[in-house]
This record gives sequence, C-alpha cells and structure tokens, in this order.
Amino acid sequence: MNPDDPLLKILACPLDKGPLVLVLPERDAAAEVDQTLYNPRLRRRYPIVDGIPQLLPSSGEQVTDEEHERLLRQAAP
Repeated sequence: MNPDDPLLKILACPLDKGPLVLVLPERDAAAEVDQTLYNPRLRRRYPIVDGIPQLLPSSGEQVTDEEHERLLRQAAP
C-alpha cells in the first residue's frame, strides 16, 4: 500500500470509525511489521498482510507511549 492509494481515504478504524494513518517501515531497521495502519486516537495499530489491511477489532494491537511516538514519526505524509 502506498501513501497515495485512494483506499486510504475510505478505510476507517473498526472501533471508532475514524481515519487511519499509514505507517511506513523504517529504512534502517528490520521492522517486525512492514506496513501498518494506525489509529492515534485509540493508540491501536492494524497490520497490513500481503497488501491487505487486517481491520477486524481483534486484529488491532494496543501500543505503548514510546511506540505511539515512533509510529507518529514514521507516518506517511
């Protein structure tokens, strides 16, 4: 998924129905998850597996304060 993908405009968090942010992997680190969709309001991230966003509530993962800051820095413009 790329930052210009029109699908990003219609994808929403399954919990609060708000917009999600595409987070791209860090260039110099081996990322555990290549790309992820992030809800900064609830501090939940949803994986993208083989180009398909996993947007079931059970697929979401709560993140720590440090992870929240890192994800916001990595967010696609």
